[in-house]
Amino acid sequence: MKTVLFAFNGEMMCFVHVLLNALDMHERGEEVAIVFEGASVKLIPELGKETNPFRSLYAQVREKELVAGACKACSSKLGVLEAVQAEGLTLLDEMRGHPSMAGWMDRGYTVITF
Repeated sequence: MKTVLFAFNGEMMCFVHVLLNALDMHERGEEVAIVFEGASVKLIPELGKETNPFRSLYAQVREKELVAGACKACSSKLGVLEAVQAEGLTLLDEMRGHPSMAGWMDRGYTVITF
């Protein structure tokens, strides 16, 4: 099974479930990817902070290369473009500056939004 998790919600406690589900799917042998979209892009600099209690969970997801990237338009509009680039994430912009769900579907992925 191939699944992409589009995270729109900018609440840290909601996003933690994206991380947990991605790891669970990966551990079950599924192909999974995370896309930061909408307000969730603001979490990227927060997740990188050493004081963040979910930093290690995020590091596990990054280590397993489960993050596909972040929305370029939202990162720019919400003032975190430089932080996203500093984190080394791919900027996704194939749909008028935003990631394309249809593009993922064309590649056989099921899209789940958070």
